[in-house]
Amino acid sequence: MRKITFTTLLAVLFLGKLLAQQTVTPAMIQTAEKMDDLQFNEAKRDSMLAILTNNIKTYTYLHSINFKNDAPLPLAYNVDLTGLVIPKKQLPVHFNIPANVNLPKNINDLAFYSIPQLASLIKNKKISSEKLTRFYLDRLKKYGAVLHCVIELTDTIAIEQAKKADADLARGIYRGPLQGIPYGIKDLFAVKGTHTTWGTPPYKDQVIDETAFVAKKLEAAGAVLVAKLSLGELAEDDVWFGGLTRNPWDIKKGSGGSSAGSSSATAAGLVPFAIGTETYGSIVDPSSRCGVTGLRPTYGSISRTGAMALCWTSDKIGPICRSAEEDAIVFNYIHGTDHKDASAIDFAFNYTGSVDIKKLRIAYIKNYIDTLPENSTEKQTLATLKKMGATVTGINFPDNLHGDETLSLIIGVESAALFDQLTRTNQDDLMVQQGKDRWPNTFRTSRFVPAVEYLNACRLRYQIMAQMDPLIDHYDVIIAPPETGDQLAITNLTGNPSVTLPNGVLKNGMPASISFIGKHFGEAKLLAFAKAYQEFTGYNLNHPPMFK
Repeated sequence: MRKITFTTLLAVLFLGKLLAQQTVTPAMIQTAEKMDDLQFNEAKRDSMLAILTNNIKTYTYLHSINFKNDAPLPLAYNVDLTGLVIPKKQLPVHFNIPANVNLPKNINDLAFYSIPQLASLIKNKKISSEKLTRFYLDRLKKYGAVLHCVIELTDTIAIEQAKKADADLARGIYRGPLQGIPYGIKDLFAVKGTHTTWGTPPYKDQVIDETAFVAKKLEAAGAVLVAKLSLGELAEDDVWFGGLTRNPWDIKKGSGGSSAGSSSATAAGLVPFAIGTETYGSIVDPSSRCGVTGLRPTYGSISRTGAMALCWTSDKIGPICRSAEEDAIVFNYIHGTDHKDASAIDFAFNYTGSVDIKKLRIAYIKNYIDTLPENSTEKQTLATLKKMGATVTGINFPDNLHGDETLSLIIGVESAALFDQLTRTNQDDLMVQQGKDRWPNTFRTSRFVPAVEYLNACRLRYQIMAQMDPLIDHYDVIIAPPETGDQLAITNLTGNPSVTLPNGVLKNGMPASISFIGKHFGEAKLLAFAKAYQEFTGYNLNHPPMFK
């Protein structure tokens, strides 16, 4: 905790005295009414004067408290609508580790081996975790500066964890397919012994003496942390204090955000997989742009302990890999709770990797897709699924629920509270991005959202959830263009899972992508469906030529 000096204390007391002496006038109230869509008469304004003046004293006291980002909100949001059945009985989960995998003649080809292939090499001692780790560290050093996707290499941690993975295997201890596999993590997760910069200058030198839940889970599975990867500052888009995170398919373009480095590094084969987060599109967007397979799980699937909080009621953690099968492997080891995150729960992830596609209830959003050209990758996806034996039903997705406005208001208010100190100390002036639609201005404008309107937006959210639940719950999978219409906002409001994956190539050579949306806690079936699609099409096996 930061020490308060005598000078600082005097300044706080002096400021408090000044504010306490400030008197609210009827003219001030009348001006505020216009901002809040209200209209009172003179008598009502007069009755509020003493109370509003006195409230300033409360605000002064609150401003004297330097809340840490991890100070919890004692109100837990969850997706547990009436009638939602949460799977609780966990069955054994087995992943197919191929037996006859050999090292490639060209060692660079190792960069795009899948997790099961790498696991086979390690398990059968054809390569050590330490050697594999040094291989990926070398690629990170070579290409990290090209893509601007690495904030900090974790060499020391990586070699220690790799040596432990090798030593355990030598003693006959095998923890599963992630043992000895390197990975990167978005730099909003705390890891002891590293900086946790949140991608922005005010926190560039921040060191948090904690290791996030998800990093602990991966360490327990034997995975090896090789890098803290870039994010748009404070988890917004793909620009951080190191510049624009680049897209490996075209380094003149951005990777999308805010899980920018996680998607870019995975697509370029700098790591076998990475961990990202989503509040409103931060896994979906960069996965789509970089042509990787990103899982945004059900809200509450993974405890967020040790992760930077941006919006308590919308932050989610998910794996970013190059296939749905790999997403399933990683998710299997990181889902669950440490009971420190009030919104996270334990549930069963009974993944089998197989699904009878003919028996699935599959829908596509026809008001997004029907008007597209016949040769669009979205329509080609539907045609492919029909070839696979699927029956696909067209549905209209409601775009009149004001999902974007509702979610944006909620995120704005919650993030403004979380970064209140940044705004009031003017440290937000140090941030790289200062546009009207960037965080510094969002934090400022969100302070003028009345508490009543924020709470009513939360109530509207629940109504949207209740309205959408019968539609989404009726289908096992809903197919949507990743960022068309209001579905991205609405499915983040409802907390439904989605997997975003490549479904072709655009005319400009960039990857095309599609999103598959699932039921709450329906990740096992959703990922099995995505796996079947990828095995049939092979689009996920395309890699950016510059990094092969």
